[in-house]
Amino acid sequence: MPILAAMAISPRKIFLFLVFGGAIALLLAFHKPSRKKLMQAPKLVFDSRNAGELKPPSGFDAAADTIPVVISTDEGRLMGAVAAINSIATNAKSPVKFYLITDQDAKDHLEQWIMKTRLHSINHEIIVFNEDWVKGKINVRGGRQELASPINYARFYLPKLLPPDFNGKVIYLDDDVIVQGDITQLYNTKVDETLVMAFSEDCNTVSNRFGLFMNTYANYINFGNENVKKLGMKPGTCSFNTGVFVANMTEWKNQKITDKLEFWTALNTEENVYGAQQGGGGSQPPMMIVFYNQYSKIDPMWHIRHLGWTAGTRYSRQFIMEAKLLHWNGRFKPWGRTSQHMDAWERYYIPDPTGKSQLTRKFRMF
Repeated sequence: MPILAAMAISPRKIFLFLVFGGAIALLLAFHKPSRKKLMQAPKLVFDSRNAGELKPPSGFDAAADTIPVVISTDEGRLMGAVAAINSIATNAKSPVKFYLITDQDAKDHLEQWIMKTRLHSINHEIIVFNEDWVKGKINVRGGRQELASPINYARFYLPKLLPPDFNGKVIYLDDDVIVQGDITQLYNTKVDETLVMAFSEDCNTVSNRFGLFMNTYANYINFGNENVKKLGMKPGTCSFNTGVFVANMTEWKNQKITDKLEFWTALNTEENVYGAQQGGGGSQPPMMIVFYNQYSKIDPMWHIRHLGWTAGTRYSRQFIMEAKLLHWNGRFKPWGRTSQHMDAWERYYIPDPTGKSQLTRKFRMF
């Protein structure tokens, strides 16, 4: 009896016990579903298909502050171009005017992709590239034959494609890029007064601080060619990538850059100037010849490339998140096959409202 008496619980203690137990049960009831929901949340933090309307930045004088951006693409690569446009429009803090260069076959398709999605409010102009300008001037002897596409050479003809009175700077981007930063920063890249271009150099970029890539002129140009020898270029000179550049169109016109580029493309159809080398030819070698040691440099974080060289990744996830611009140059495009850091591209993927273009791999949402 003394032991049972000691174990007796007063009514007050019973009341406190019930109150405390009820509070615990209530907290658990709310906590468990939240935890379950957290565990089932999608991996992607941004899904452009569910995003709201794009709103133009406020507080800017559109006439003075609009950033001109040129992107060239064709029917087989519209998916990449649309994602690139979406990434720029989403992250820009200044108004952007898009000049979209494509062929006649893709013109209407691209317009529908823009007007029937969240991109319908962007300031844009679709321009059809005149393929006669490069007729008989393209000869890709080896490597990737897709580099022989006429639209790949549209970048040579910016003075003819942009409005006749266009002067000042313009940004050119390939369609296999994603812009994660404010495009205004890239536009503000300083191009020296007497120069035309700003490129990202291959040997001194952030990527090569990781010991990943090293390209030189010998990878692209045939230094056994007599006309190349006359230029006095050194084979070991660091190359640059022409998929992202800032151009001063005033100097482009003054220095007749298009004529110079046409000279080398035409000569290459008669002689082996480039194209049989490791670089594979295409539109890059003529620009490397014309702008040899004559260009300003882009901030390396504004052109992190080689993401399309292999399916495996050698960049850290943290590094990719910090990059301002990602470039999937190479065979492994994020919309066509397994490639590096596809989720960074998927954030800006917009499905084709016409249904003509479909991802050739399963789109990973969770």
